[in-house]
Amino acid sequence: MTIQQLTTAMEQNISRVIYGKKEKIDLILCALLCSGHILLDDIPGTGKTSLAKALAKSISSDENAFRRIQFTPDLLPSDITGIHYYNQKENEFIFRAGPVFANIIIADEINRTTPRTQSALLECMEEGQTTIDGETFVLPKPFFIIATQNPIESQGTFPLPEAQIDRFFMRLSLGYPAESEEEAILDGHIKSSPLHALAPVCTADDILSAQAAVREIHLSASVRNYIVRLAKTTRESDRLQLGISPRASLALAHASQAWAAMHGRDYVLPDDVKEMVIPVLAHRVIPKMQTTQRSAQTSDTILAEITAAVPAPIA
Repeated sequence: MTIQQLTTAMEQNISRVIYGKKEKIDLILCALLCSGHILLDDIPGTGKTSLAKALAKSISSDENAFRRIQFTPDLLPSDITGIHYYNQKENEFIFRAGPVFANIIIADEINRTTPRTQSALLECMEEGQTTIDGETFVLPKPFFIIATQNPIESQGTFPLPEAQIDRFFMRLSLGYPAESEEEAILDGHIKSSPLHALAPVCTADDILSAQAAVREIHLSASVRNYIVRLAKTTRESDRLQLGISPRASLALAHASQAWAAMHGRDYVLPDDVKEMVIPVLAHRVIPKMQTTQRSAQTSDTILAEITAAVPAPIA
C-alpha cells in the first residue's frame, strides 16, 4: 500500500464520522506521517473527540489504542504518565502506566491544567518517552497527541507558553460545519453514531512504515534553500515580533515531504511548501502589536504575503 493509498483510505474512513472536513483531516494525517502533534483551537461540540476516536479506530480496533485525558487544574503529572505503587501481595513496587501509554491521545482542554502538568507532555511529545522516578519508559508507536483548547474562555486557564506551542506540529481549527454538512450530521447520527461501526483500514505497522518512507521523499537543494529563505524572511519582517525557529523550518520540510507523498509523488515541489506554510508556521510566529491597520494583520495573512514575496525555485 502506497502512502497515497493509505492516507486516502484513512481520510475516507474518518469522513464517515466527520463530515465536510477533508482538508483538515488531510492536514492531521500529514502531521501523523511526520510523527508530529496537533493543537486544535475550537469551541466545544465541533467533533474533536470524535475525530480522534475515528483516527484511532482507523488504525486499530484495540480499545487501548485511544485514550482521552481531561485536563483540570488539580491534574498531576503522575495522573497522565503513571506511578510506581507498592504491592503488598507481591512485596514490591509495581509500575502502573498512565493514559499517555496509547497510540492516539486527545488532551482535552490542555490550557485548563497547571504549567507543571502541561510540561509533563513535553518529553512525551518530543522524545516519544517519559521518565518516571528516574526510569525511562518508551511510549507505544505510533504516538500521536491531539490537544484541544477553547479559544473563547480564558477564565481559570493557564495559557500555553511559546516553547510548548512550538512543539505542536500544526495548530488547526475544525470550525462550524456548513449548512449541508450539518444536515448530513443530523441524518447520519440521529439513530446511532457511525463511529461504532467504524473498522480499521490499516495497522500500526503500516503507519510506522509510512512515517519512515516519508523521510525518504526527495527534497532538492533548491527547495531546501527556498525553505531557508522563507525562514529568514520571517525573522527579518518588520511586522513579526518573532520569526520561525530552526525546529519550525525542519517541520515545514517534513510536512512538505508528507504532502508530496500523500499526492503520489516521491519528490517535493515548491507548491508543497507553499501549501504547508500556514498550517505549520502560523502558530509559531508573533505579529507585532502596532496601531496601523496593515500591521494589525493576523499571522496567516502575514505569512501568505511573505510566501508570495519570496521567489520560489522554478525547477
